[in-house]
Amino acid sequence: MKRIFLFIATNLAVMFVFGIVASIIMPMLGINSNGLGGLLFICLIFGMGGSFISLLLSKWIAKRSVKAQVINDSTDPKAMDLVQRVKRLADAANITMPEVAVYHSADVNAFATGPSKKNSLVAVSTGLLNSMTTQEVDAVLAHEISHISNGDMVTLTLIQGVLNTFVMFFAHIVTNIIDNFFRNDEGGGGLGFFARFAIVSVLQTVFGIAASVIVNWFSRKREYAADQGAALLVGASAMIAALERLKGGNESELEGEMLAFGIKGKLSIFATHPSLDSRIEALKSR
Repeated sequence: MKRIFLFIATNLAVMFVFGIVASIIMPMLGINSNGLGGLLFICLIFGMGGSFISLLLSKWIAKRSVKAQVINDSTDPKAMDLVQRVKRLADAANITMPEVAVYHSADVNAFATGPSKKNSLVAVSTGLLNSMTTQEVDAVLAHEISHISNGDMVTLTLIQGVLNTFVMFFAHIVTNIIDNFFRNDEGGGGLGFFARFAIVSVLQTVFGIAASVIVNWFSRKREYAADQGAALLVGASAMIAALERLKGGNESELEGEMLAFGIKGKLSIFATHPSLDSRIEALKSR
């Protein structure tokens, strides 16, 4: 479970909690699915709020999910060398030095996350460090630095926030339609509080999964941009060599939010990365 999975999973968890809170406070404020303006306003607050909370927690959750060890202050020669290489790339990309972490895994992967260019994290697996040449590792690091430099996490957060808003909005609209179906001509009956809450929760989950297709489509587009950024920092040939190496690496263990931040992904409509072959072709044709 790594970059995009962690972001989406955190977002869904926060949204679930916010959904409970919204279901409680909306009746208290006299807001229901018939008052579309008020409903949309509440959904906007909670939808964007959930996304930004996920962003603020992204680094903390990422480090703990893979048990990553931050090495910025390490005195180990290999760790110091890795930190210095990240620093050179960060300076070249004109961003604040990120935290650098290593996590133990045979998975050949790396990821970047964090709420801003001034507060970010680059994490690399031991599998990647042990299987790639220095040039290839630098290319992967440059790719992750480019994600940070391009502000991909913030943009992803804004997209997720807008989607959260409409996920909540339409979940309440559909629930209201179901509620009206069970009401009698005098307006009695309908769904009780707990039934409404259960239906809203299920709909938010279903709509949220559907919305993740859009988020992951955006993630795939940003992979090409990060590859191009890495090519500018270390050369296209180095980035191509790294991607070629990944084609022969272990199957990625990164999933979801972390998967989006990782260098290597899986293919489907829920994939956060394009195929390695398409990324190599894009670099060769630049």
